[in-house]
Formats: sequence, C-alpha cells, structure tokens
Amino acid sequence: MKPFIIVILMLNAVVMTAQQKSISRKELLKTAVDQKVNSTEIQEITMPAGVGAPEHLHPCPVLGIIRSGEALFQIEGQQKVILHEGDAFYEPKNVKILHFDNASAEKPLIFTAIYLKEGSEENIKLLK
Repeated sequence: MKPFIIVILMLNAVVMTAQQKSISRKELLKTAVDQKVNSTEIQEITMPAGVGAPEHLHPCPVLGIIRSGEALFQIEGQQKVILHEGDAFYEPKNVKILHFDNASAEKPLIFTAIYLKEGSEENIKLLK
C-alpha cells in the first residue's frame, strides 16, 4: 500500500475516534436566583405511582431534574406543565407550588432536588 494512503486511513481513524469521544452539552434550564448561596443540599426523591405533594413552598430556591417518570408541575399563577424524564425545573423561594404530582398511576416518579441555601432554612414548608 502506498504511504499516503496509509496516512489518509490513519487520519480518518483518528478523526472518527475524536468524533465518537466528543463532549456535547444540552442546556436544560437557565434561571436567575436572587439569593446568596452558602450551602446546597441535594436529594433524590421517589414518589409512588399516583402520589402528589401537598401544596407547599420552599424557603430556599430549588433546582431539579426528572430522572424517571413524569411530573405534573404548577407554580401559583402559572399553567400546569408535564415534566418528562430529563427535564429540569425551578421552584422559586417562598412561592406556592400548587402541584408537584406523579403524573403516572403505574410508575414511580424519581427526581433530584438541589436546595440552594443561604442559612439553615428548611427545605420545604407544607401549606395544607
């Protein structure tokens, strides 16, 4: 085989390998948080099929991502939305959350919640 063909084949293999190992980024959520953050708490939360959280608020901002299942989500004054696996969400500080419910009657909902804390505030305050 001619040397330049070997070089072309080697370069092609290097390019293909680099393409397979490239890092990709997908923006899930961009939001402003109007609070100094001194600490965080991260929890994995599992809600059984058909279960919903009571009306509540968070004394600190909460960021999260749906790991599996679907959630019916509604912040007071906003429309209900369905969050799917991989969707990110934001629950503002001291704003009533009307719905954070498992939208499935068969499968559990699993999500990660990240509490952005200024001090020693609680994660959640139930309203009913």
